Amino acid sequence: MPYTILHVDSSPLADRSISRKLSERVLAELKALHPDHRVIERDLAANPFPHLDGLTVAAFYTPPERRNEALSTAVKLSDEAVDEVFAADAIVIGAPMHNFGIPSSLKAWIDHIVRTGRTVRYGASGPEGLVPSNKKVIIASARGGVYSDGPMQALDYQETYLRTILGFIGLTDVSFVRAEGVSRSQGGESAAMQSAEAQLAVALGNAA
Repeated sequence: MPYTILHVDSSPLADRSISRKLSERVLAELKALHPDHRVIERDLAANPFPHLDGLTVAAFYTPPERRNEALSTAVKLSDEAVDEVFAADAIVIGAPMHNFGIPSSLKAWIDHIVRTGRTVRYGASGPEGLVPSNKKVIIASARGGVYSDGPMQALDYQETYLRTILGFIGLTDVSFVRAEGVSRSQGGESAAMQSAEAQLAVALGNAA
């Protein structure tokens, strides 16, 4: 069986995006580690997931055998996204920081994959993620400033949210590769990418 990599990008900046450059770098390293691979691409800027509406939410909570045509159509894209998560051995997510959090396009994708009965269930002891925890997740993050430590750390809602929501569905092996301080006037992007390279080497240590 080929090693399956789900590659999700969310920056709207296309070729100017640092998070896209970084996620491509992560992807290239994973491909090199696993010559027998296949890649599932999800470009959330080019093909965004719709924000949840009433019909889609109703479809989530209706058993498949009871869905009419409209409900079946409404849930189709979400089912495809969930199937891709389950099929992946590794997940690479390009996530720029937008207003201390994540892009709305990435949030919409997350809303389609976090589903009761498919990726999480509730029991007597509370919620339980249904996605196997042995999947490696590497998040390629780009930030204009520095948020991993220092005075701005309290404003980092990007990493805290992603780690929490992915863990909620069972994805607990999550590494962050950060390009930080890219807006600094002198050498910001270059220095940020050099730092990210070092972080990538560590993140890939458990992905072989």
